[in-house]
Amino acid sequence: MENGSLYHSFADAMMEKYGEKVYKIPISISRNCPNRDGILGVGGCSFCGESGAGHETLSNTIPIKEQFQQNASYIQKKYKAKKFIPYFQDFTNTYMDLERFRENMMAITDPSVVGIAVSTRPDCIDRDRLEVLKHVSRAQGWDIYLELGLQSVNYKTLKKIDRGHSLAEFIDALAMIRPYGFDVCAHMILNLPWDDMEDVVEGAKVLSALQVDGVKLHALYIEENTKMAMEYTRGDWPMISLEEYVDRVVAFLCWLSPEVSIHRLIGRAPKEGTLFVNWNRSWWVIRDQIEEKMKKENLHQGIYFDYLGGKGLQPFR
Repeated sequence: MENGSLYHSFADAMMEKYGEKVYKIPISISRNCPNRDGILGVGGCSFCGESGAGHETLSNTIPIKEQFQQNASYIQKKYKAKKFIPYFQDFTNTYMDLERFRENMMAITDPSVVGIAVSTRPDCIDRDRLEVLKHVSRAQGWDIYLELGLQSVNYKTLKKIDRGHSLAEFIDALAMIRPYGFDVCAHMILNLPWDDMEDVVEGAKVLSALQVDGVKLHALYIEENTKMAMEYTRGDWPMISLEEYVDRVVAFLCWLSPEVSIHRLIGRAPKEGTLFVNWNRSWWVIRDQIEEKMKKENLHQGIYFDYLGGKGLQPFR
């Protein structure tokens, strides 16, 4: 674990696996989602804007190879980087024709690449696409990293944010992925208005029980021209304080299995076009507050991880 054994970071996990730092390269290929085109709904999740999560990606009109080369070249010069993971980031990157999906996944053939990361919805995983990824992995010698947007384990909250799926679809996706041995990271938003500390702790426990490989934490930000922006402007619900967010992240980490790698503790979003982002603090300031609280209270990831494996039967053993 990093920072005095506070938590198991994804950066440390990559260092252990590849022997040096590995950098993700954002790639944009999709502008579509079944929660936008009418298959499951229209307008997308209530927090999702027109750009999806791709605030740091190049335009998807630029060929994939060129996106990779531009971004990798910049990172190579700045950090002397040698190993990369192309990260198909914004919107739903498995939601497309199977042949187009195959072509996209095979578009980069660079010796510096050690794997690919594909961000998608849990209800947009099927065996055909998993077979494509298995072929890519074998053909290129790459590891496969799947990032699934869950956001909350509370099915009522998922309905409130118009997510279009429940926890069941996430569990089903994991069951399909598991035989392939791909790494799975769950995305979670820890300050959704309808979730409380109990939901946060339950989220850590559920993800530990499901044995996900990684977790990426976000703080909810409010993008203009979204359903959630209208709710926020009307004052339909209060935004929790920064102190409460810090408390939630610390609790989540304490109840999470120490084997799960932490991709990040809080996300980033541009101030332009948003009504609320990270309590007007830099992301690293909030990260430092989380780490400082853990140090002060002598806490670390997994300190309360003692609830699985039939722990209730201990008195009878």
